[in-house]
Amino acid sequence: GWCPLSPTGAQTTQLLVEPPWTPAVVWDRVTLTCQGSGTAGATTWYKDGRRWWQKGRDKLLVTKDGTYQCDRPGTRLSPPVRVLNDDLVLQVPAWALLEGDTVTLRCRG
Repeated sequence: GWCPLSPTGAQTTQLLVEPPWTPAVVWDRVTLTCQGSGTAGATTWYKDGRRWWQKGRDKLLVTKDGTYQCDRPGTRLSPPVRVLNDDLVLQVPAWALLEGDTVTLRCRG
């Protein structure tokens, strides 16, 4: 399912990542979804701090590494999501984890 990379409620706009693993990597065919109370279908995307796509769709298939954020009219900028292009990564689930939780790690390359 969809999982935020930052705590819910911290912002009015959230970036959801699929597949729900962090760090996200380009070769995993990462899809980002901008979710919030603002106007759907009027999403502005930012890559590496610069406006990258204006009034675009709410979903974005990531094809390049970088730091992504989104915004909708009437809401604040989402927390950033970093997408890597590394050859080898150790991934953990993207949802919040608490001390003592059992967690599955993935070593991917």
